[in-house]
Amino acid sequence: MNENEDHVIRHTSISRIFHWLMAACILTLLATGILPVLGVNFDWVEPHWIAGVALTLAVFIHIGRSLSPTKLKSMWISISDVREFIASGGHYKGGKYSLEQKLMHHGITFFSLVSLATGWLMLLKIDTPFWERDPFIFGAAVWGIIYVLHGISTLLFVSSVMMHIYFSLRPEKAPFLRSMFKGWITRQEFNDNHDPDRWDV
Repeated sequence: MNENEDHVIRHTSISRIFHWLMAACILTLLATGILPVLGVNFDWVEPHWIAGVALTLAVFIHIGRSLSPTKLKSMWISISDVREFIASGGHYKGGKYSLEQKLMHHGITFFSLVSLATGWLMLLKIDTPFWERDPFIFGAAVWGIIYVLHGISTLLFVSSVMMHIYFSLRPEKAPFLRSMFKGWITRQEFNDNHDPDRWDV
């Protein structure tokens, strides 16, 4: 709780900063990776890899911050979560995060790791301040697999971002969107959407 007894802190300032930092990196990566394919010509390579490096650093810091038992538990998907979700037709009170939010988080985490791993390998093909390019470090077949995985994860990223934005803008999700800017939900919103036994505030 904060000084206003009607408010429940959902996201701390540092969590919100990392959320928007990673969002900016992802949108930059998508824009610089997709717009040239659509015919929008500009010097995209440098901002693309810089955003990739920034996202990598943000992801590692986020992972480090998330390794506490409490944070891991809040994102863990249990069998009871799935059973209750199905039994209630999607209308059940979860902990800090709903099943849908957990699935979205895990999906974006997986796509991020695939994109970053393949992106760092592709970075070996261009000159950077850290090394000179070596396009022959892998054979053509290996490069083909790397490009395919990077492309598939990009397409899944686009779909995930569209879903994330769509659902965050729905009226019933307004408290969660507000909490990403201001950090809090009201006590009534907490009672309406969360099980206090699963989220001890």
